[in-house]
Amino acid sequence: MDIIRKSDATRLKANLPDYDQFCAGFHWEDAERLLDGLSGGKLNIAFEAIDRHVIHGRGDRTAIRWISKDGARRDFSYVELQRETNRFANVLNGLGIARGDRVYSLLGRVPELYVAALGTLKCGAVFCPMFSAFGPEPVKARMEIGGARVLVTSHSLYKKKVAPWRKELKGLDAILLIDAGDEVESDMHDLPSLMAKAATEFPVAATDPEDMALLHFTSGTTGRPKGAVHVHRAVVAHHLTGKLALDLHPDDVFWCTADPGWVTGTSYGIISPLTNGATMIVDEAEFDAGRWYGILESEKVNVWYTAPTAIRMLMKAGAALAKGYDLSRLRFMASVGEPLNPEAVIWSNRTFGMPFHDNWWQTETGGIMIANYASMDVKPGSMGKPLPGIVAGIVEKHDGTVREASRPMTIGQLALKPGWPSMMRAYLHEEERYRKCFVDGWYLSGDLAMRDEDGYFWFVGRDDDVIKSAGHLIGPFEVESALMEHPAVAEAAVIGIPDETIGEVVKAFVALKPGHEGNDDLMLDLLGHARKRLGPAVAPKEIAFRNNLPKTRSGKIMRRLLKARELGLPEGDISTLESDEK
Repeated sequence: MDIIRKSDATRLKANLPDYDQFCAGFHWEDAERLLDGLSGGKLNIAFEAIDRHVIHGRGDRTAIRWISKDGARRDFSYVELQRETNRFANVLNGLGIARGDRVYSLLGRVPELYVAALGTLKCGAVFCPMFSAFGPEPVKARMEIGGARVLVTSHSLYKKKVAPWRKELKGLDAILLIDAGDEVESDMHDLPSLMAKAATEFPVAATDPEDMALLHFTSGTTGRPKGAVHVHRAVVAHHLTGKLALDLHPDDVFWCTADPGWVTGTSYGIISPLTNGATMIVDEAEFDAGRWYGILESEKVNVWYTAPTAIRMLMKAGAALAKGYDLSRLRFMASVGEPLNPEAVIWSNRTFGMPFHDNWWQTETGGIMIANYASMDVKPGSMGKPLPGIVAGIVEKHDGTVREASRPMTIGQLALKPGWPSMMRAYLHEEERYRKCFVDGWYLSGDLAMRDEDGYFWFVGRDDDVIKSAGHLIGPFEVESALMEHPAVAEAAVIGIPDETIGEVVKAFVALKPGHEGNDDLMLDLLGHARKRLGPAVAPKEIAFRNNLPKTRSGKIMRRLLKARELGLPEGDISTLESDEK
């Protein structure tokens, strides 16, 4: 695989000019000093994201530019965002919301969501975002687990997703509707009216760095969702990783396409760009290739953070579409959500004159842990190298213990040494489940990976996704990437099917690019392509064509759902499912 080299000009502009040198002298205390903090050693995420910029004379800079579905724009300067979030904090205080109380949102990407998130943190309460596409049961489960006191939502979302079970949740004291109109019930409030009456001054809560700030839910393969607890000290990692992994500068226009219902949309769609003083773009509409290119052009976006699924959809739309727009202001592009296939990295470098820089992290880590940096050569298909302050390793299990692999390219579980600021502090109400994540001084991610001789990490698959066939350990990502190199393939997902003789055989599900038909001839061609690229032991033995592959709203292809359906097994938690074709 060809390495994509960085130019000297790019290196001079990067916040992380020399990776090895920076890592050698780094301590987390250095990152803490980049923030202002509050007196007495206190720390509040919202203060670092908004108020400190106003104090330092940067209040007139645009903090958020919101683009509605119909293309209308609304700007919030840092000082305007300060006033609006102060109002919301006062609204919560008026409702008797205290520190540690849980405030949930069920909204699309509208301004009220961002004001609610930061206003909640200002008053010392805990913010928990939910996808507006969730059905009633996932919404109910998350609000029950977290003990919701307040819900911020719209009238239509309330009627569809909350009203059917509302009386079963006794602890929910207040529902704040952004568009209540005349249909306000006893425990409902018209948020615009309350905001209009609320004062624009509010003393930011002097929260302890270890006070709970955010509650993010992540779905397991079965059972109820897990509530990952994050604290105010996480802002230290949010800020630093935005600066180093995303190369954010204070004058940048930054667009993270993730919804805040997913942890990326909060950590890097709200907190990190604001702490770094950037202008962040928020688009209310769903994906449309032409609209996205138009936003990149019209808003003069410098740094763009999106998901592999979106990149593959842009590839499907064709490079010619991108060439019709002026994207000359783009300086850095990054990807997260699932591994980025090498073909997508090469395509983006050819199409935009720069590659997408993949990075790796989880809901549990709270922030980016491994990344490809602006000043670093990119190996297409690699996750990159650990952030300064992050100790990552490949570990193998032996008799109930784990030890770090010594040889390059050994497949093992990707593990991190605990202690980084944004590490989850708990799974809410599930202490045993949390403890099992930590073994012999390592946090075990559940992802299998390899580390090469240069220190780059390579994703193999989830621990329960890896296929064991005739003595071989086959990572689905490797097979999917090979299939995507074929000109007909838009997306691929690979699973293992039980086989009495060899353990498992590899089966691939493939979505095609426009103009290609899934017939026997193409199947044979794909099988031959894979055998030539991977060898007969690793290549799929069977290929099934699909118009769409099941994905979460964060863009991850749900391999375990494909496997469950193939084998007639329980589908487990599918509350985050966005697209599907059975």
